[in-house]
Amino acid sequence: MNGLVHIYTGNGKGKTTAAIGLGIRAYGRGLKVFMAQFLKGMETGEINTIKKLEPGFTLYRGTSINKFTWEMNADEFEKAKKAQQDIFSHVLEAAQSGRWNLIIMDEIMAAISAGFINLEDVKNFIKNKPGMLEVVMTGRNAPQDLIELADYVSEIKEVKHPIKRGIPARKGIEI
Repeated sequence: MNGLVHIYTGNGKGKTTAAIGLGIRAYGRGLKVFMAQFLKGMETGEINTIKKLEPGFTLYRGTSINKFTWEMNADEFEKAKKAQQDIFSHVLEAAQSGRWNLIIMDEIMAAISAGFINLEDVKNFIKNKPGMLEVVMTGRNAPQDLIELADYVSEIKEVKHPIKRGIPARKGIEI
């Protein structure tokens, strides 16, 4: 099986959920899944399930970034950038290890948009990934360069969302 590249993008809810769903499907068929989460560190429900699937489905994540980039001073920005680059380094190591069949880079698009991860580095990774490796990338505003390299691109569009009515994220549904 030749590994293909997937992108889940758009402003709607469900990009991470779709990526995890594909990971669960792959795991259920005996494939090994490595998932890296960029910019996310808060506890969410899916973490508890994925931990039960280790080591065949492994989640690697950093710590939450509690500020928007425009609120950060130069030192905070550099620390946040280094943390996200460390996550990307783990992705590169996982890809080259030959241990994994599917790699999910959750919120990689946001890490690129924020200036934490270099778009050219991600493009080079995709162009030079091991041939059998399947890759999933999520996040809003996928760069056109990555869309062109991908085999699957799904745009999840928000039509209606309860946050606009003041309903906060709920445990087990949004977090």
